Amino acid sequence: MKRTYMMAGNWKMNKTTTEAVVLSQRISNHREDTWGTEVEVVLCPPFIDLKSVRNVLEFDHASIALGAQNVHWADNGAFTGEISPVMLKEVGCSYCIIGHSERREMFGETDETVNRKAKALFAHGIVPILCCGETAQTRDEGKTNEFVCGQIEAGLAGIDASDAGKIVIAYEPIWAIGTGRVPTPEAADEVCGAIRATIASLYSPQLAEGIRILYGGSMKPENAAFFLPMPNIDGGLIGGAALDADSFRDLVNACLV
Repeated sequence: MKRTYMMAGNWKMNKTTTEAVVLSQRISNHREDTWGTEVEVVLCPPFIDLKSVRNVLEFDHASIALGAQNVHWADNGAFTGEISPVMLKEVGCSYCIIGHSERREMFGETDETVNRKAKALFAHGIVPILCCGETAQTRDEGKTNEFVCGQIEAGLAGIDASDAGKIVIAYEPIWAIGTGRVPTPEAADEVCGAIRATIASLYSPQLAEGIRILYGGSMKPENAAFFLPMPNIDGGLIGGAALDADSFRDLVNACLV
């Protein structure tokens, strides 16, 4: 089964509204006709920038999707500082990142909350980009696959096949995020293959074969060509390299080679 590549830019806590407009406009100006058909492009700016970026993409009729970086599982309520899936849906989000290691390490995100967020997103027609990944210590102990696949099992608990078949998984080894260190393409693909096998055991081989698994963790234009041909890697969740329009364009176009 041929899976459509995805390049998703996670802007993290970067770009004011004015800067977000400029960056999204530059990315839109770079787009090729095959963006949206051969490769799906997603921009995930901070909450405050979502509407402005959506306006740019709509005005340009750009085949670029909008995603958020986090969500609360409730539709509304006394959750100061949080954003609901209802709000994300209205602002035009098609995707939402959940379970990023920075959220897990700094803000107490757990497998349980990731699961609740996934269910809430599916209930409102938003596709989760579910992140997973191991620390350097876990890798050194030889427990990478066990740990990462456990995150996948917990994140998908209670989610039926009709929703699970839409999810996007992002494998990001924590020790490689923003460090410049990267696993070999073969090592990254091995973990992505283990993730796919886990999904196959939870649902079916056919469903697992259709799910896109992204690699994240210091992917850049200089190394993308080594990761993208791997059989279980279907694109990237991009951090720092997504903050520059030229480098992000080069990453997207690397999917088209």
